[in-house]
Parts: sequence; structure tokens; C-alpha cells
Amino acid sequence: MKTLTLPLKREYFEAIRDGTKTEEYRLCTQYWQKRLYSPFGSYDQVVLTLGYPARHDHDRRLVRAWRGYTIKTITHPHFGPSPVQVFAIDVSEPTP
Repeated sequence: MKTLTLPLKREYFEAIRDGTKTEEYRLCTQYWQKRLYSPFGSYDQVVLTLGYPARHDHDRRLVRAWRGYTIKTITHPHFGPSPVQVFAIDVSEPTP
């Protein structure tokens, strides 16, 4: 099973856990382009972690089905005041 692991800050982790945030954003850079485009981008699941937890710390991990991504232009305080292009990774669906 191929897994994309995304470490998150507490506010974003909790928002995804609570269902108020359905997308996780990563800047459109060559680094993320390589990770998300085929053949590397064919994932089975996304694991969202609160920081970098120990392997056995399951309370700080959320597992979501891989539902792909879209490319969007957003303005977000995390990325600064100007609009930026991001990969919007769908994290809305828990793994069945």
C-alpha cells in the first residue's frame, strides 16, 4: 500500500479531524510536483500526522483515502499575503 504522509500543525490537524477542513494545501513546487504526479502520485491513502509522532502514537494520526488533488490559487495567511498556486489534496474521506 502506497502512503502519502503529511505532517501538520495542530490547528490544521484538528480541523481535518473535526471535519471542518476537507483539503490540505501544499505549494506548487517541483518538490510537490514530483511527489504528486505519476508514477509517484498513485497513492492508496493519506496519513495526516500531528507533527512527527512516534510510530505507536495513533492518536496523532488520521488515515484518509487517497482521492487525488486539484490545483487552485488561494490566499492564505500560512503562505503570505499574496495569492499562490497550491495542490489542494482531498482529505475529506476516512479510509473505509
